[in-house]
Amino acid sequence: MKRKIKLLIRALFFPCALNFILLSDVVNQKMSASQIPFAVRIGVLSILCGYFLLIYLSLLVMPAFDRVKTGLRARMMLGGRDLVYGGLYSIAAQIAVFLIFYINKAGPYEFGIGVLTANAILASAGAFLLIFAGAVRIFFTSRRLSIARRIVILLTMWIPAVNLFVLIYACRLVYEEYDFEREKVLLRELRADTELCQTRYPLLMLHGVGFRDLRYFNYWGRIPAELMRNGAVIYYGNQEAFGTIACNGEDIRTRIFEILKETGAEKVNIIAHSKGGLDARYAISTLKMAPYVASLTTMSTPHRGCRFVDYACRLPEGLYRFVASCFDRTFGKFGDKNPDFYTATHQFSTKASAQFNRENPNAPGVYYQSYASKMKYPWSHLLLGIPWCIIRPLEGDNDGLVSIESAKWGDFQEVFTNQRTRGISHGDMIDLKREDYKGFDVVEAYVQLTAKLKERGF
Repeated sequence: MKRKIKLLIRALFFPCALNFILLSDVVNQKMSASQIPFAVRIGVLSILCGYFLLIYLSLLVMPAFDRVKTGLRARMMLGGRDLVYGGLYSIAAQIAVFLIFYINKAGPYEFGIGVLTANAILASAGAFLLIFAGAVRIFFTSRRLSIARRIVILLTMWIPAVNLFVLIYACRLVYEEYDFEREKVLLRELRADTELCQTRYPLLMLHGVGFRDLRYFNYWGRIPAELMRNGAVIYYGNQEAFGTIACNGEDIRTRIFEILKETGAEKVNIIAHSKGGLDARYAISTLKMAPYVASLTTMSTPHRGCRFVDYACRLPEGLYRFVASCFDRTFGKFGDKNPDFYTATHQFSTKASAQFNRENPNAPGVYYQSYASKMKYPWSHLLLGIPWCIIRPLEGDNDGLVSIESAKWGDFQEVFTNQRTRGISHGDMIDLKREDYKGFDVVEAYVQLTAKLKERGF
């Protein structure tokens, strides 16, 4: 409510300031009639005009004021929203001023048509500049504006009325995003000394297929930073992007021993996404790493395979091997020493998964738990819409790659989704797009599951 009042005051300021600058000759005449020296009159008017202009320009570039330290990006984004609404309110206020004081000649002076026209042009230009500056700031600072939404803004910005509705919709998303950021900051302040995620054993995070643990592009998005902020000690598996389960299992085995040597800990807690969960199970069961693993948490892991892969495996053998060789050469350049796209992808089939489960039962002494997510419609994700349509009639709800039933393993905890029609996809579970979805906070989900590990003594 306070912010709306400030916006209204600012909206009234803009047309009044513009009117004063434009009608300064009238003020000058009034001052002249009062026998004030010419130099004093010009000086006073110049100072006032400069003051108004300085405030106007500062509003175009300055971030919004916020007592909560949400960061420069969020404040610039919120300031952009304020500029848009300020410009819209200014236009409404200018129309009101025009009707009241000019058409009805309610003011103390009667202005000529030239003054009226110049005033309308200058006021409109100033207001539209505010709206444009605000839209630009929103366009480049908001994280909730997906690529598709940005394209819509660019395509509709030239269509009268439509662009207004699109811009107001963007402003609503901006405020939701800012409110989310603000609540996150307040929550961090409350948790400052709680060490909520300081588990007994360090966390080992394992990525899925097709990715590597890169320094400048974290597979897990904003999740590790928030966990460490709350006391967690985190390491990464550094297994290969398209290594087989056996190959990656060996990498994980080596990595666990490195972590234990570095930290002095007796065990590790593993959090694995997608294929990383299978790699971890192989290391625990087949490679006998159970004494060194306290818990395994799998996120959207295809424990029972993917029906989508069953169909993909029916492609012509020559074509499949050609595609596999292209992937192997590409990921060999990214650091894979033994890339094997053909075998790694075939291991996702339901037949191969059934055999894997027989050979890798749960090891005594290790706590197994799992989580899943689901998309609600095929248009929820551009790339996963087709596999979602294939899996849905065969296995039911899924995240675009893995069905809920396939993701269940050990102590099944929860299916992540949200209240919107989008749902939560396979990639959303690792914060792949670094986006916030209403009704689901992926970063907070990992904070809570890590806190539960701590409560269990892990």
